[in-house]
Amino acid sequence: MPSHLLSLADLSYADIINLLDTASDLKEKRVRGKTSGALKSRTLAMLFEKSSTRTRISFEVAMTELGGHAIYLNYKDIQLGRGESVADTARVISRYVHAIMARVYKHETLIELSKNSTVPVINGLSDLEHPCQLLADLLTIREYKGKFKGLNFSWIGDGNNVCNSAILACALTGMKMTVACPEGYEPNREIVEKAKELGGIVNIIRDPMKAARNADILSTDVWVSMGDEEEYDQRLHDFMPYQINSKLLEQAKHDVMVLHCLPAHRGEEITAEVVDGPNSAVFDQAENRLHVQKALLLKLLS
Repeated sequence: MPSHLLSLADLSYADIINLLDTASDLKEKRVRGKTSGALKSRTLAMLFEKSSTRTRISFEVAMTELGGHAIYLNYKDIQLGRGESVADTARVISRYVHAIMARVYKHETLIELSKNSTVPVINGLSDLEHPCQLLADLLTIREYKGKFKGLNFSWIGDGNNVCNSAILACALTGMKMTVACPEGYEPNREIVEKAKELGGIVNIIRDPMKAARNADILSTDVWVSMGDEEEYDQRLHDFMPYQINSKLLEQAKHDVMVLHCLPAHRGEEITAEVVDGPNSAVFDQAENRLHVQKALLLKLLS
């Protein structure tokens, strides 16, 4: 395991499988009411520039069930919000705690944290990537499909941070990746090149119907992320043909699984009938954030 998790590319295929195996074991034990005290007397600092539901709750519950403790730090409530540098914040916090999870606007903030921290730094989301989400997605895919290699993973919509991590996840696990997005909303070019260096197959097209054909997995995210609210009307116009709905599902395999990292804007990027339909795995996907993050914390803090 690496010292930090800033990008999914920090992990090898063996790292990913090891994490998923551990997560599956922890999930099964939780069903039987068994928890671990493996992280007793360990503390996780959770630094938030962006609001959150799943990231905050899953990390806090993960630390509690592993016998540790999590501290919620809103940047407005600490000296970071009053001008203290990221570097100084990292130097101080890492003397108190055993790991830092940060949910930030700029990926550069995570890099600065990791350079100055003496403890592991975990990317809870940045403008570039969301690796913890994709670890949960991979666990969900393995539960439903039993494999990765050869599956067709189609992303419909904005080539955003979650899409970037999905591209790397597919490259690392042998899935074929297709991204259908409007012009001007493509995924990060360096991420695409990195995926290809890892042996990944990445196709970026405009036609969502074509992307859905023969898909084993359909995934999407909101069209307007935090920070993009001023572009709401334009984005709604540009992305409306990229909605995951029953018509799009007809193009995919009959057992296609639908993923969405949530929160979902029902009626925009995805319809309610798909979110609540038989092909949806979105709530299993959300639950799996807890289990993979437990596994990640154990590996980084052991």
